[in-house]
Amino acid sequence: MAATLTTKAPAPPRKLLASRRTRAGILYALPVVVYLLVLFVYPIFTTLFLSLKNANGSFTLHWYGEALTGVNLSVLFTTLRISAETALLSLVFGFLLANAISRLKPVWAALAMLIVVVPHFISALVRTYGWIILLGDKGLVNETLAALSVPGAPFQLLYNELGVVIGTTSMMLPYTVLLLYGVMRGVDRRLLAAASSMGAGRVTIFRRVYLPLVAPGLASAGLLSFILSLGYYITPALMGGPNQTMIATLINQQVTKENQWNGAAAQGVILLLLTFAGLLLVKLVSSIGASRKKRSAS
Repeated sequence: MAATLTTKAPAPPRKLLASRRTRAGILYALPVVVYLLVLFVYPIFTTLFLSLKNANGSFTLHWYGEALTGVNLSVLFTTLRISAETALLSLVFGFLLANAISRLKPVWAALAMLIVVVPHFISALVRTYGWIILLGDKGLVNETLAALSVPGAPFQLLYNELGVVIGTTSMMLPYTVLLLYGVMRGVDRRLLAAASSMGAGRVTIFRRVYLPLVAPGLASAGLLSFILSLGYYITPALMGGPNQTMIATLINQQVTKENQWNGAAAQGVILLLLTFAGLLLVKLVSSIGASRKKRSAS
């Protein structure tokens, strides 16, 4: 006798709502939903509507046109450029540091990670002033370079793009190291040993085995640093000059000095869209990395 497969029809919505477990779940989720609506959804939509309103309350795209032309567009490009430079440097130094820590014994690796993470708990304002003291004309860096008779010392390391990139890179480095360290600790070292036993050199092992395994982590860490740098305010405002004005600084100026809330809202929406685009890229990279791991495991 042939076996017959029976599929259970899904319960109608009314019957699901009548379930005590469903009602309890809705009740438990309600505070979280209200919290998200009040503190996240409402401000975002308020900012969006404000960016689309004219002085008389009518609909307009004037503020977006203003945000994407002239000086405002230059500020946007400056933000993208500094964020990309920060992400690149964070990725380079984070890779070297995370790779070195991942090769240590667990006890020493934990201590090294503690040293990397603990400064992150210090106020960003305090750390920025620390960099200003270090990089000043009479700071430790320039005094050391002058003592070593380096030509051109003291160098102008503050109130320019170099100072901003140094400061923002130091702020983003812990995120990069944390991400890459987790990825690198998950690499099966037996694969590297197997490649070495087959006669592959160090460069070949790194290029053909190790780098593809950590590539999704590299992409995620770089994109995360880039996204965080887009809206960073304190360090660029204190360590940069007029030519290093970033979009967060511009928004602050429009609100506090010009009382131009509509233009600031448009800038904020553009920044939010850039952040969403970056998050989508992170999600895409993570999914590609997960699919590669599944294929390699099979």
